[in-house]
Parts: sequence; structure tokens; C-alpha cells
Amino acid sequence: MKNNSEILVGKIVAPQGVRGDVRVHTYTASPTDLRTMRVHSKMFTHDAFNFIRRLNPTSDVIIAHINGFDDRNSVEQLRGIELFINRTDLPQTKSDEYYQTDLIGMSVVRDGIKIGTVVCFQNFGAGDIIELDNGDMVSFIGATVDMDNKTIIVK
Repeated sequence: MKNNSEILVGKIVAPQGVRGDVRVHTYTASPTDLRTMRVHSKMFTHDAFNFIRRLNPTSDVIIAHINGFDDRNSVEQLRGIELFINRTDLPQTKSDEYYQTDLIGMSVVRDGIKIGTVVCFQNFGAGDIIELDNGDMVSFIGATVDMDNKTIIVK
């Protein structure tokens, strides 16, 4: 299991317009969560990130501005930059909630047999999918998480 001090919350995917704004694909529960998070990257500190608006009501993409990057040419170098927050800035989870980062490295069990280890999560629109170390993918829907035994039981 990893002890992550930084949590990935988004990625800059493209410039937006000519004034230096960027499109950010968010990995948060709601894209507007980035409005209140202290987002930073290897290229800028948290006080440089300014949430502007959500691209549209059904999108996971927001528009943001990074102080010091004031035209389309300057933000081209930000394409692909991952955005993080410090782990200590996250709210505490309830007893039945988990951050995906806490589940990475856990064993995945089906019918009492270990089928792999969690390497990451994917979501293509129909719910979270667990990607295993052997390349298999299984649905997280209906899974049971046992934090004490570091195990996820899937159907």
C-alpha cells in the first residue's frame, strides 16, 4: 500500500481561447470541487490556480487560469500537466467511504480466490472499474472493501 502525500485531482488537457485559460479534466466527485481545493503542479503553486467555470453541466472538464500564463502560446507547455492537492487538505471520509488512492495495492478476491492486485481505477461512464496488476479489469460496483485485511471482494 502506498502512503500518498499528494492526490491527483485533474490534468490540463488543452488551451482554451487566446487569454491563457486552460481546459482541465477533473477526477473529483464534482468538477466544481476544484473551486475550493488548493491545486498545484510541478509548474505552479496552489495560489496560481484560478477556477473559472465548468465547461458544461454534464462535463468533467473545467476552465481555469494559471497566473503567469497569459496567452495561448504560454499555456501550450502546460498540456498534460497533472494537478494535485496535498493529502492533508482532503476531508475525512465516512466509515463506508474510501479514496481510490487508499485502495491501490489491495488484493482483489472473487469467490474466495485472489484474482489480482489493484493498480488503478478507470471510469468510462458506467461506474468505476478496478484495473488489476495482471491487466484484467473488474467492476467496482457492489464490491466490499475490507480495510483491515487490505482486500476488496468483488462479485
